[in-house]
Amino acid sequence: MAMNVRLPEETQRVLRERAEREGRSMHAIVVQAVERYLVEEADRETVRKLGAAYATRHADLLRRLGE
Repeated sequence: MAMNVRLPEETQRVLRERAEREGRSMHAIVVQAVERYLVEEADRETVRKLGAAYATRHADLLRRLGE
């Protein structure tokens, strides 16, 4: 899938400089950043769900520990 991303000028400048330093394309860096974001957000969602399940299952214990 092709898509266009409009970046603020300063962000684009910094991205271009980073790509040149690393010998990579701006495209490769953006793809890596998006992939990393998706993995990290999936992990955060899993942790939130597990935390909520734990809190529900052990609500009495957590309440007593908080006293």
